[in-house]
Formats: sequence, C-alpha cells, structure tokens
Amino acid sequence: MTEPVIRAMRESDLPALFEIQCDAEGQTMAAFTSTANDREAYLDKHRRLLADERIVQVVVEDGGEVVGSAAAFPLGDDIDVTYWIRRDRWGRGLAGAALAAVLEQVEVRPVFASAAFDNLASQRVLEKSGFKPTGRARGFAEARGEEIEEVLFRLD
Repeated sequence: MTEPVIRAMRESDLPALFEIQCDAEGQTMAAFTSTANDREAYLDKHRRLLADERIVQVVVEDGGEVVGSAAAFPLGDDIDVTYWIRRDRWGRGLAGAALAAVLEQVEVRPVFASAAFDNLASQRVLEKSGFKPTGRARGFAEARGEEIEEVLFRLD
C-alpha cells in the first residue's frame, strides 16, 4: 500500500470532492454543510475559495484517488479549520495528516475549529492535533435540519 499524498488543492479536484461530500452519513457527521447536494453551488463556492489567497487548502490522495481535503480559512477575525475524508477512508489518520499539512502553512495562532457534539472521531482528530476544547455553542446544522450543539476548539 502506498503512502497518502497531501498536496495543494486544484480546481480539477473539485468534482471528486463534491462527490465525497454528497455522502449522507458524512453530511450527518459533519452537520454544518452549506452546499450539500447542489453540484453547481458547490463548484461555484469552491472556485471562489480557491482564488482567495487567504485560504489554505490541501487535498488527500490515497491510492491515486482524491479521498479528502482540509482547509484553513478566515471566519470573522479568526482562522478556522475544516476537513473532510471519504467515509471508506475514515479511521486511517488521513484527517489528522491533512490538518497537520494545513496547520504547517498557517502562521498565526490561535486557530479555531468546531465539531458536532456527537462527532467524537472529529473531536479526537482535533485533540490529537493539539486543539483544546474551549466550550460549546448551538448552531443550525444544515445537514440535520435542526439546531444542534457543537464543541468549540482552539489551538494556541
């Protein structure tokens, strides 16, 4: 088995990344999705994000296939991170590796993140990456169609 490759995201990666985030179970776990199953909205949004020099975005390739991504982006005055790995690759350390690659490129601290209260795997990824839980908040989870609790994290 070959080692996964983590590299800068390209526009040609977007169709594969769209398909990955269409997975219903993945959407439920991520909870806070904004383009769900709308291909054109997803592609339009992510083309704009690729053009934004403030955003760090990487792709994970495993076995020659795009299987996920991670990013750091401005949210208000803060920098937040996100990641998404194809469900058949969960539990292999790919999210943590992608997040580490993003964090290497982000010079400012603190960096923030959040995870749905019941997404324990995502919370573990953040904690293994050095993030500390700082509290909880409630927000509308588009993928679940309801307001849920999320755990807030900070990396200093």
